[in-house]
Amino acid sequence: MRADTHTLAVEQMQLGDHAFAHYADDDVRWEVPAVFAHQGLARGEKVIVMMDPACPADDACARLAAYGGSADAARVGGQLVFSSMRELIGPGESFTALRQMGRLREETERACQQGFAGLRTVIDMAWVQDLGTDVGDVMRREKHADSLFDSRQYAEICTYDRRRFGPGVVEEMRVSHPVALLERPGDLQAYQAPGELCLIGDADMATGDIFRAAVSVAIRSQGGRPVLVDLTRLSFLSTGCARDLLLLIEQAGGPDTVAVRCRPLQARILHRLGAVTIGRLVLVGTGDGG
Repeated sequence: MRADTHTLAVEQMQLGDHAFAHYADDDVRWEVPAVFAHQGLARGEKVIVMMDPACPADDACARLAAYGGSADAARVGGQLVFSSMRELIGPGESFTALRQMGRLREETERACQQGFAGLRTVIDMAWVQDLGTDVGDVMRREKHADSLFDSRQYAEICTYDRRRFGPGVVEEMRVSHPVALLERPGDLQAYQAPGELCLIGDADMATGDIFRAAVSVAIRSQGGRPVLVDLTRLSFLSTGCARDLLLLIEQAGGPDTVAVRCRPLQARILHRLGAVTIGRLVLVGTGDGG
């Protein structure tokens, strides 16, 4: 699926984010939830996993562990919980947006009272068919859930199986969520707007060809006009890709100025590789950590 201004890698999710995720493969479906869950555990947050109702909790725990390491201790200690939408809203209760959102608020408050930094949930939308819920009602909830996230104590991923939901529903949900995640951790996508290139995900040996091609096209397409390359949505920038970026900027025959927006760690890498020697390069720091 195409990247745009609200595309993000799961590694960059924070409390307060409401994200759309998608998959069409029974192995891939676990990758984003595993990263999301294990990052939450590492940050002292409580994690509730509501995967496909057909998947037993023990199986879900084992699948998440396969991608992110054992979480048995967190499960025993109550930091990691496997549940379902049926259990969340109450046995015998039908779905309503108010009921569901009210229960999620209660769970967020409980997590904070238990001493956790906040709550994050990953919700496989297979529950919609399991409960026989009208998709239109669910879509309206997804579009009007902002109040759940205002406290910055709650984060949520809604993950859609593209084999279960029609392409129109999937695209509408992608557009409607404040955050749309890359399909897999480690992916790299590029979003280009006039005069600007935004790179999202991991820039490393596996994605180096995509990285170099995107930067080259962005620089060439501007002719002599300034161009901005935004690295702030990269989860990882390898030394090799950073070096390639500097070479492409140095050797470009196009714009007089190439601005690179970057976080402090990225700026340090570029400085170590000689960024200050490239006259047309301007580093634009964000002040963010990392």
